[in-house]
Amino acid sequence: MNLDDELSKIKGVGPKTAEKLAAAGFATVGDLVEFLPRAYEDFSRVSKISELKPAKVTIRARAESVNTRPVRRGMRVTTAVMVDDSGKVQAVWFNQPYRETQLKSGAEFFLSGEFGFRAGRYQLTSPSAEAVKDLPVQTGRILPIYPAVKGLKPALTRSVLGKLRPLITMLPETLPAQIVARERLMSRADAMLGLHFPESAEQADAARERLAFEELFELLLAARLNKRENSKLSGFRIPFDQPKIKQFVGDLPFVLTGAQRRALWDILCDFENPSPMNRLLQGDVGSGKTVVAGAAGFQAVLAGFQAAIMAPTEILASQHADTLGRLLEPYGVNVALLTSSVKGAARAELLERIADGTASVVVGTHALFQPAVKFHKLGFVVIDEQHRFGVKQRQALLAKSHAGAMPHLLAMTATPIPRSLQLTLFGDLDNSILNELPRGRQPIVTKIYSPNRRAELYEKIREQLTLGRQAYVITPLIEENGQSDKKSVEATFKQIKRVFDRPVIASAAKQSSETEPGLPRRTNSPRRDKSGYAVGLLHGRQTPAEKEKVMRDFAAGKIDILVATTVVEVGVDVPNASVVVIENADQFGLAQLHQLRGRVGRGEHQSYCFLVTSDSSAPTRRLREIEKSGDGFYLAEVDLKLRGPGEIYGARQHGELNLQIASLADTKLIARAARAADEFIATGADLAKYPTLDKNIQKYQRLTTLN
Repeated sequence: MNLDDELSKIKGVGPKTAEKLAAAGFATVGDLVEFLPRAYEDFSRVSKISELKPAKVTIRARAESVNTRPVRRGMRVTTAVMVDDSGKVQAVWFNQPYRETQLKSGAEFFLSGEFGFRAGRYQLTSPSAEAVKDLPVQTGRILPIYPAVKGLKPALTRSVLGKLRPLITMLPETLPAQIVARERLMSRADAMLGLHFPESAEQADAARERLAFEELFELLLAARLNKRENSKLSGFRIPFDQPKIKQFVGDLPFVLTGAQRRALWDILCDFENPSPMNRLLQGDVGSGKTVVAGAAGFQAVLAGFQAAIMAPTEILASQHADTLGRLLEPYGVNVALLTSSVKGAARAELLERIADGTASVVVGTHALFQPAVKFHKLGFVVIDEQHRFGVKQRQALLAKSHAGAMPHLLAMTATPIPRSLQLTLFGDLDNSILNELPRGRQPIVTKIYSPNRRAELYEKIREQLTLGRQAYVITPLIEENGQSDKKSVEATFKQIKRVFDRPVIASAAKQSSETEPGLPRRTNSPRRDKSGYAVGLLHGRQTPAEKEKVMRDFAAGKIDILVATTVVEVGVDVPNASVVVIENADQFGLAQLHQLRGRVGRGEHQSYCFLVTSDSSAPTRRLREIEKSGDGFYLAEVDLKLRGPGEIYGARQHGELNLQIASLADTKLIARAARAADEFIATGADLAKYPTLDKNIQKYQRLTTLN
């Protein structure tokens, strides 16, 4: 038997079992071998109920009684009284009603979880529960816990893997022998045995370290090989015209920050290299990335090239076009906007201007990918919020160059990326960071509110509305689903309308002025106390046209309070918005909270972020961290440690990276893997000698490259 065999070839696996495994996504023996545990339960140390003390514990017991009851909308609690020959203890689960059916079977279970004082008594809170009869060995072992897969019971997974143990012992090595020896790693076969059949926690840890190192080594080696290949590509040399750029920067109606100047210098120096630039520009919300990209685009146009700037939404593309038009058109640079909304004769005329080079800077959305779009001389490409575009889409835009040369690429993101993620996911990119706010911007005041302080919160919102400002109210869901206590955007919209949508008695005239080129700002006189406020609704189920209209109305000041889901996470700048309320804030990660907070603080006004918790319990560490810090890079590092890389920008959204073992918060292991990758390249080792490694490297090269 080998790893490519069908699962039906495993001795003892009948047609029904093979069908269940196939339905769960396992096609070959190798697929199942690579299905790794997510955690372990230590059933080698079982405590008597009468001996329990506050700690992580494991007991062996039966359920004397069990019941499930609702406690509030969308929340159900299952309570069981577990007994052994020494006593009784209560176990509690939240929103796991299947536990009642499981425990009523009368079987004996291992329960493992935190034992402590809660809700007025000592209890086990949300313990795992494994039937003793389902365990391969009832006691004295570490039990692997596999990720939940629909229709596949853990006992079946463990049973089939047990039949594959002889095969696993013979798995070939995938890393070079010198790396395994120097890093003192387990062999791959021993590591897979240690993960699936650990005899101790220490063995499982060592096995995990080996496979985590392998994943990181492959990823870092792929990024380094990408960078080496990029350096061999033919690009366009764009001379740095320092006098004209200096004049352009000096003519701006605002002063660039030091970080903006350094980033622009990096880009313009890259332009002069014969190989194409491949740079990532990280800028916290409101840090001025568009101005840097515009100045670089101006240099490209001065040298006779076109620039293309791609944004994820029409409204953001329109804003970029307005901003760049105000910056560049005084110097004779023609800025064009191409989106799906441009149709008919206007589209045909615009495509002709792009093709003949009349349109020097072209801003657009996915429409820029279309085959009908032909550039005259594309030399510079900017991709805003680059994680929202797939690799194939980026390649399609870059391929619109000519003469077999590759244009310079600047990828931009407003999501601060932890250093460890930069090293792994973007190791083939150079990096520039905008970590200073433009002059005149004030730090956002962030406060945590419990639901029972809602009246006080609404008064804070009303104070800002009275001054002529606007507000966002963000919620996690579109509608109530009965399975969650997250606040619905529909219900919130109705509630906000009841509180704020009164008949308008007197309303100030709405005007516009500019804080920065292309960024509209309302300068309203204070409203009267009895004035009504227009409330808008925005969510993902609306059509693109509906969403565009709502955001335009909000930007134009026609909407005072915008109730929305997280679709506003990346959206148009509204400098007049000074309040963002985030409902059920404890349901979000730090990175997303910081992005949502960045919807305000874009103008000259003091801005506020109010985080409303799901209930009246103590705020989570995430909320405390964002309340005390406005530094997106610090918060990204904290978020990585608290949540792991799977939910943070990059790991899940950048291709389908899907690391199984490695933690991108383990900077020491990353450093070891990086050193090994550098040494592997330096020795000129032949990847073809390591087929599995070569295959994985090629996969990661496809996922991490931007060219």
